[in-house]
Amino acid sequence: MLTQNARCTRRVIPAALVAVFALASAACLLAKPPIAPDEGIPCVPAADAHSVIDRVADVFGRVTSVDPKRSLVVLRVGEGTDGAFSIVIYRDKFDNFDGDVEKMYLGKLVKVHGTVSTYAGTPQIYATSSKQIEILSGPPTVIPVPKVAPRPKSSEITVAAYNILNLFDDVDDPYRNDDSTPPKPRKQLEEVAKQIRAINADVLALEEVESRGYLQRFVDVFLPDMGYEVVHVESNDVRGIDACMLSRLPIGRVISHRHLTFPDANGKPMRFNRDLLRVEVRPPDAASFEMWLLHLKSNYDGRAYAEPLRLGEAREVRKLLDDVLNKDPSARILVCGDFNDTRDSRSVKAIIGTGTNALTAFSDNIPKAMQISYNKEPYRSLIDFILASPSMAGRFVKGSYQIPQGSVATTGSDHNPVIAKFRMGD
Repeated sequence: MLTQNARCTRRVIPAALVAVFALASAACLLAKPPIAPDEGIPCVPAADAHSVIDRVADVFGRVTSVDPKRSLVVLRVGEGTDGAFSIVIYRDKFDNFDGDVEKMYLGKLVKVHGTVSTYAGTPQIYATSSKQIEILSGPPTVIPVPKVAPRPKSSEITVAAYNILNLFDDVDDPYRNDDSTPPKPRKQLEEVAKQIRAINADVLALEEVESRGYLQRFVDVFLPDMGYEVVHVESNDVRGIDACMLSRLPIGRVISHRHLTFPDANGKPMRFNRDLLRVEVRPPDAASFEMWLLHLKSNYDGRAYAEPLRLGEAREVRKLLDDVLNKDPSARILVCGDFNDTRDSRSVKAIIGTGTNALTAFSDNIPKAMQISYNKEPYRSLIDFILASPSMAGRFVKGSYQIPQGSVATTGSDHNPVIAKFRMGD
């Protein structure tokens, strides 16, 4: 994202260039996707299907019974009266199968592909065509979910914020203007994952993520052993980029403000260009705290247009903070993300605030040369922050604030991560 010194103007793109972009887009569609469809997909026996709940997976086993119902058929897979796992096929999808659904799979060893959910405690996959179900001659190779190393018991937690630069897939979303952004190259995916491993955060705020599903695929392929849960809510952004989170600490309530209307700096009604997402984090053996995830309006369309919107967002964030802190001065809050403006800007100052409810910015305590979170020339500057409410500021681990330096070439992003540690034990 461009900082306050950037100057951008709208341009009319010549027809020849439009044709070039169209050819480039077509080439992208034909190219190998950055993440292969079967990459990182676990393959487990029916008895272990509980290990892949809410994930895309392959589950295999023998169909021991068929339970026909009025609107659907349930194939029971595995041992037990009701089987260990179910394949659910609605009758209106029968035409998509190459035979009699109620007979063709009975007694067969099968492998089914899809998202695993549960019904009455039993794992299941909804199948809509025979392409999802393969009849096997023998058991396939088991690919279990990677084991997650237990988090060391500690009163300190590591929090980070990281704009990972256009985590887009290669599939067009008809409800978003996502086809204007190419899929993130494999090399950049690998570099971002390497950086996330190095950060090793317990809670990681992310920006510029296209969808929950693709973020989950990214985690499953590149970070499967880190124990991260994806926290994601669709935002207002027309391109589809969202502020979201990865956490290996338990999550409580999640509050979106995407539908909230408030005035911009000129008094005109607006909403958050993305969202303000508030996520309750519940560390074991410690009081919970909230992550407020932000990605404020950028200067892409020019500062004169963007600043009133960004300042409107900032003032609304401050108002919401004051609502909480006036009721509970001890509230533990971290405001994290890409603010798209510098520490001395009106928008960042508005969020930090003054008086007893003021937030603390720890970036002043690190060397000037390290105070760069947007790493692209000629706009290198500090526009990403972790800000703490008074209660959380008192738990900051002195000297822990870091901004590891990098570039798109070395880390896969035009932003550097911002990292801080907090002592949570009472």
